[in-house]
Amino acid sequence: MINIHYMKKFVFATNNNHKLEEVSAILGNKVELLSMKEIGCHDNIPETADTLEGNALLKARYIYDKYHTDCFADDTGLEVEALNGAPGVFSARYAGDAHNSEANMNKLLLELEGSDNRKARFRTVFALIVNGKEHIFEGIVKGEITKGKHGTSGFGYDPIFLPEGYTQTFAEMGNELKNKISHRAVATKKLCNFILK
Repeated sequence: MINIHYMKKFVFATNNNHKLEEVSAILGNKVELLSMKEIGCHDNIPETADTLEGNALLKARYIYDKYHTDCFADDTGLEVEALNGAPGVFSARYAGDAHNSEANMNKLLLELEGSDNRKARFRTVFALIVNGKEHIFEGIVKGEITKGKHGTSGFGYDPIFLPEGYTQTFAEMGNELKNKISHRAVATKKLCNFILK
């Protein structure tokens, strides 16, 4: 008997190509992943919630309600202990609405100047909607903020984040290793395991 397996199809509700590439690499050929562009959506979905979970749900609900297709969305934040969890939900626009990674890193390094406590964690939350049902998956990686920028791969705060148990920042270790251990990798694996159940 031939078992024909139809590949499940999901829209990833993001306009961030880096995230799309990263999640595609982690999911491999297990599911068919569509970008917003591929479904003809060019909207900038507002992220107005005050939690990562809230923003992920806002984006996923927007796509599901408008296109009636299974989808997921994420929000990621860098939470720094000495700054009471900041920048957190404001990580992408920490230094202003321009989403400028250099400016965001510079602001963070300045705020931590002279601080011995450099503990931080990256947290990714995925909101998945399948057949109208909502599911949440979380991935966390602990580490610390370095005193300067190191490495050129990755994006966002990667050059100043040193994950626990490693001697290289996310930006130094390259995508292959990062995609195995990152917060997004942890959350994506949970998401993928659920999707493929």
